[in-house]
Amino acid sequence: MTLKTSIKGFWGEKLVQVGAALTLPSSKYRRYHNVTLPTAGDTTQIDHVFVSAFGVFVVETKNMSGWIFGRERDPEWTQVFRSGSKYTFQNPLRQNHRHVLALEEALRGIGIPRGVVRSVVVFVGSAELKRDMPENVTVGMGGSRYIRSFKDHVLSEAKVAAICELIESQRLKPSWKTHRQHIRNVKRGSASVVRSCPHCGQQLVLRTSQKGKWAGKRFWVCETYPTCRMIERCE
Repeated sequence: MTLKTSIKGFWGEKLVQVGAALTLPSSKYRRYHNVTLPTAGDTTQIDHVFVSAFGVFVVETKNMSGWIFGRERDPEWTQVFRSGSKYTFQNPLRQNHRHVLALEEALRGIGIPRGVVRSVVVFVGSAELKRDMPENVTVGMGGSRYIRSFKDHVLSEAKVAAICELIESQRLKPSWKTHRQHIRNVKRGSASVVRSCPHCGQQLVLRTSQKGKWAGKRFWVCETYPTCRMIERCE
């Protein structure tokens, strides 16, 4: 990751942070920004987490311009400029799915209902989505509108408080040191062997069991779980 990319990402996150402060009232939504959670020998860095009685929203921001082409299950999407220049980048839905899985794993002991941790992708800048996208892929203030569209209470006040307490206690202190360490982890991970699911072909993710007789043991799970339920224990 270059310095220019880091700065663009920083300002993209700040724009979403300001927008959330204006449109998601603190009386209903607890807002967490730049959340780095430890995982098994690694870290996961989440741009924004909004906790409410309506669900837990995990937000990935992209500060980009140009036309954005991509489908939900494509490994990579394409950024196209009017000049004709094209660049590919990782599908942010896949990227954010890993963040959702990491947060769900951290919250496993609380016993929250399945599906209340929801993924949201927000493009800021002058990006224009050129293909039909899922409703959780948004531009600008569309992210806040999507979050506010959830009206049903799925979490009690006690659950919301427990989730906030866990995030506050487990997140690493936001700092440049924490960010640099996360970038080193990402680079180390990108150099490692990537395994594909033998059932559906998607990427396998290495996890650690948190409870039961396999507590502390590592296992491979399909990144689309529970859509694909492929699980393989490490020897």
